[in-house]
Amino acid sequence: MTPFGFTPGNSDDSNEPVDFAAMMAQMQQQIQEQFSKLGINGPGFTGTTEALPKNIVRDTAKKFATAQGSAPIGANDVADIEQAFSIAELWLNEATFFPQSTNTGNIALARTDWVDTTLAGWQTSVEPLATGLSSAIGELLKQADLGAGQSFETADGEQSQMQIPVGMIAALLNSFIGSLIATQLGQAIGGLAGKVTGAHDVGLPLIDAPYPALVPQNIKEWGTDLDIPADEIRIFHALREAAVARLFSHNPWLVSYIRTAITDYGKGINIDMDAIQEQAQRAFESGNGFDPANPESFTIALNDGIFTPQESPAQRAALTKLETVLALIDGWSEEVVVLAAGDRLPNLAALQETLRRRRATSAPAQQLFSSLFGLQVSPRLAREATSFWRQIRELKDVQSRDHIWSGILPTADDLLTPESYLKSLVVPDDLSGLI
Repeated sequence: MTPFGFTPGNSDDSNEPVDFAAMMAQMQQQIQEQFSKLGINGPGFTGTTEALPKNIVRDTAKKFATAQGSAPIGANDVADIEQAFSIAELWLNEATFFPQSTNTGNIALARTDWVDTTLAGWQTSVEPLATGLSSAIGELLKQADLGAGQSFETADGEQSQMQIPVGMIAALLNSFIGSLIATQLGQAIGGLAGKVTGAHDVGLPLIDAPYPALVPQNIKEWGTDLDIPADEIRIFHALREAAVARLFSHNPWLVSYIRTAITDYGKGINIDMDAIQEQAQRAFESGNGFDPANPESFTIALNDGIFTPQESPAQRAALTKLETVLALIDGWSEEVVVLAAGDRLPNLAALQETLRRRRATSAPAQQLFSSLFGLQVSPRLAREATSFWRQIRELKDVQSRDHIWSGILPTADDLLTPESYLKSLVVPDDLSGLI
């Protein structure tokens, strides 16, 4: 990538006051040109104070969703989804203590509809990352003490003091970073729109008033090459979707729990320029990483995490918290679906295995978590969570299993010892030994 060059002026007119507006315009133009070479259109300097510009997220997501083809919803689609949910909700009444959600909305979504329906939830979930990165940039500029002024020599050999406007530079960089993250998020959402089967398929609370909704086009593609009746596949996905909608609807604190973990991660962002420079230097010397003369290598460097801020212990704790709760949601959903379906879905085992296999190899949601947070929700942890919920039900009952969501959630270690976890929840009759 061609280095950015910014100077206080040429030697012929260096006695003149520095035009910082012109410098910022030059900086903006050069950065936009570099991203244009990378094939990224949209990131730039929007002039907005939004940490994560909504219009860029929306426009990019809709563009990517449309490019994959978004089939309109027909009357037959709606009728098929209504029938699947009618059966699923009836079966779930026997498998979970949480009643059917009373919230309503479009239950059959085109891919572009899915983008519109979940966009506000994505915005709320990911915005703390952009805010944290912006704060880290501001702190970096303070540490650099740019506001103290820079000296340079004028044409007549005298020293002149140049005050660099930290606020202007910070605003410029924050706008740029916000636009870049918005574009990345928009691309990810647009990509997900072509894969997800429902509004809650990714396990995140993306609808403020949760209700179940399915994407018929994606369910049809999901079932391609499976020798399983289409109505059975729809019921399977309706069970999964309606179960998670019930979970979020009746545990609003869980929504705050997940978003707080993301916010804590964002607050912990810290940029260590020395470490980043060392990483970039090693990658350059190896011949496999960032080459300043090659714009394409910048994308590779970003994907490899060369310019990713170092992870602090607080961030690691936030990621562990987030990874565990996502596994708990996924495991609970699987346990509930298996219990609800029983022997009424002849191909349940094949459907579950197909879901696990695809999530382990090419799950778009996992790819998104990995790129945004460096988070990998391991299949092993999800399996342990499923086993945990099943054993809790077998040791107690459905109500006791679901009541756990209203208290302190189990840790990753607790998943391996459900009996010990249950004992830890029991308050002894005689508390004198605790005094």
